[in-house]
Amino acid sequence: MTAPILTEAAEGEGAAEQTAAPASPWALAFHRLRRQKAAVTGLAIIVFFVLVAVLAPVLTAISGTGPADIDKKAVNPYLGGLPRGSFGGMSPQHWLGVEPLLGRDIFARLVYGAQISLLVAFSAALLITLIGVSLGIAAGYFGGRVDAVISRLMDVMMSFPSLIFMIALLSVARDVNRVLLLIGVMSFFGWPYIARVIRGQTLSLKHREYVEAARACGTRSSRILLAEILPNLTGTVIVYVTLAIPGLIGAEAALTYLGVGIRPPTPSWGQMIADSVLYYKVDPMFFVLPSACLFLVVLAFTLLGDALRDALDPKGSRT
Repeated sequence: MTAPILTEAAEGEGAAEQTAAPASPWALAFHRLRRQKAAVTGLAIIVFFVLVAVLAPVLTAISGTGPADIDKKAVNPYLGGLPRGSFGGMSPQHWLGVEPLLGRDIFARLVYGAQISLLVAFSAALLITLIGVSLGIAAGYFGGRVDAVISRLMDVMMSFPSLIFMIALLSVARDVNRVLLLIGVMSFFGWPYIARVIRGQTLSLKHREYVEAARACGTRSSRILLAEILPNLTGTVIVYVTLAIPGLIGAEAALTYLGVGIRPPTPSWGQMIADSVLYYKVDPMFFVLPSACLFLVVLAFTLLGDALRDALDPKGSRT
C-alpha cells in the first residue's frame, strides 16, 4: 500500500505545481523576474528615487530649506567659504550639508536634481520610443520605398557624432527652456537605434502565420500593425527603454557637466558634480553625494534592464 500512496502524493504535488505555474508569457516573465535579487534591488532603488523626485516639495518643506535658499551662516568666509562643521556641514538644519561659498542645502538640490534627471530621461525615452517604433515598424512591414527611405534616414542619423552635435546645438540655443531643449535634442539623435531593432523584429513577424491569415481575410494594414505585430514587440520595447534610460540620465548629467545642459539656478546632479570638482579634496561630501545618486540610478536601471531581458527571453534565460 505504500507505493500507491507515494505515487498519489507525487501526482498531487505535480498537479499543484502545474496549477501554480504562470498561465501567460507575461506572468511567466514576472515569475522569473521576481526570483532575481538583482532585479528586485534595482526596482527598489528606482522606486525610491522616483518617490523622492515626486515628493521633492514635501521633503524640502519638512527639511525647511529650498534648493535656491542661501545660508551664509552655514559657511566659513575665513576658510574660503567652506561649510562649517564636519561632513560638509551636516546638521539638523542641513541634513546632507551645504554647498561651499553659497551655502545652498545639498539635500534640497539633490531631491530636485532627481526630478530633472528622471524627467529628462523618461520624457526623452518616451519620445525616442514613439518615433523609433513608429518608423521601425513601418519600414519593416511595408518594405520597398518606405523601407529604403527610412533605412537611409536611420543610416544618416547614426553616422552623426551625436555628442558633438548635441553640444553644438545646446550651445547655440540660449534663451529657451533647457529641459525641453535637452529632451528634444536627445530624442532627435536617439530614435534610430530602437527603430533599427524594431525594423528587424517586424521583418520576421510579418511573415508569421497569424499575420498572413489576417492579411488574407482583408484586414487593414493599420489594424494588423496595431493588433498583430505591435503586441509581439512589447517585450523588446520594454527591455530597450529600460536599458536606454540610464544612458539618457548619464547624457543629461554629462551635458550639464560640460556647461551646455541644465543651467543655474535649476538644480541638477551633473551641475553639482561640475561645481564640486574644485572642492573634492577639502569637501569630499559635496562630490560624493550627487555622484552616488547618479551611480545608483544608472546601476538600478541597468540591473533591471538585464533582468527584464533574461525574463522576457526564455531561450536566453538561465533561471
